[in-house]
Amino acid sequence: MKATTNIAGKVLIAMPDMDDARFDRSVILLCAHSEDGAMGLRINLPTEDVALSDLAQQLDLDRVPDFHDRPVHSGGPVEQERGFVLHTADYASAISTLAVTPEIGMTGTLDVIEDLVDGSGPETALICLGYCGWGPGQLEGEIAQNAWLVGDAPKKLVFGTPDARKWETALAISKVSPLNLSPTAGHA
Repeated sequence: MKATTNIAGKVLIAMPDMDDARFDRSVILLCAHSEDGAMGLRINLPTEDVALSDLAQQLDLDRVPDFHDRPVHSGGPVEQERGFVLHTADYASAISTLAVTPEIGMTGTLDVIEDLVDGSGPETALICLGYCGWGPGQLEGEIAQNAWLVGDAPKKLVFGTPDARKWETALAISKVSPLNLSPTAGHA
């Protein structure tokens, strides 16, 4: 099945009738979308037990004295040991950075973690372990079944909104009230 519209750079907002409890109230920034499938990072679920300092220690990286610890988010259920960093466009990896939107990039190589730890990384970043992935046509099918609402992904939503408020904020940006969402889809 061919993707009808490329929605990379948008957010997927989990609808109340989401069949998969792992994605309850999730907001996922869609980083890539094509006829071959889609890949995104959940931006509103911080891990409870992993911080950037833990990653730096595991990777034997020294950190600068004024280093501010950052939480690490659960980017999704696929390859949970693999790291990705969403960051402002002021940074580009010497190896590889994907422009997700004009204001947001995504880097999945170790150099961005090294740069964050030594203080030369992006001004603003959201660190994720794991990602969300869909095969060809799978995401389009889930959207058609009312599992996801597609919305805009302003930089302020991704980096400037508390995680606990991102779902409601993403809906508000899309001009949708959570009170108006039905847990079941209507069919005519």
